[in-house]
Amino acid sequence: MLVQSLMGEFLHEAQNTRNLLNAIPDSALEWKPREKSWTTGQLASHIAEVYNWYDPTLHQDIFDMATYKYDKGDISNTANIVAKFEANVKAAQVSLEKATDESMFVNWKMVMGSDEPIFPEMPRIQVVRGFLFNHLYHHRGEMIVYLRATGNKVPSIYGPTGDDI
Repeated sequence: MLVQSLMGEFLHEAQNTRNLLNAIPDSALEWKPREKSWTTGQLASHIAEVYNWYDPTLHQDIFDMATYKYDKGDISNTANIVAKFEANVKAAQVSLEKATDESMFVNWKMVMGSDEPIFPEMPRIQVVRGFLFNHLYHHRGEMIVYLRATGNKVPSIYGPTGDDI
C-alpha cells in the first residue's frame, strides 16, 4: 500500500515536471541568475537526473556517490533534456514498481567513498520523500524562478499561474 501511494504521487509529479521542462525555451538554456549558479540547462539536466537515483535508492542499502557517474548529457536544447528526463522517469517507475512496502523501512545511507554517511542513516521511506521527491520539488521551484526571470511563462502545476489569469 505504501509503494502504491508513492507511485500515485510519482506519476502525478512526473507529469508536472514534464510540463515544466517542456516550458523551457532553448533561448533560456544559457541564462543563470549569478556567476556561481547553474545555467537553466544545467538545472534542467539535474532535474532530469534525479530520476536516475531511484534504482540505487530503492534497491541498494548504500549509495556511494564517489562511484556514481553523472552524465548531464547534451544540454544544448530542451528536447535533449526532455528525452533524458523521459528515459530516467521510465527507469525510475520500473524501480519503484519493484520496491516493496517492507523495503521502505530498511535503513539506507549515502556515502562518499568511505563507510561514513554523508547524512544520518535513515529508513528508505524517509529518503524517498526527502532525497527523491522533495529534492525534486525544490529544484522545480528554482526552475520556475529561472523561467520568470527570463520572461517566460510557467505552466500550471498545482492550479492556474499568474500567466493563466
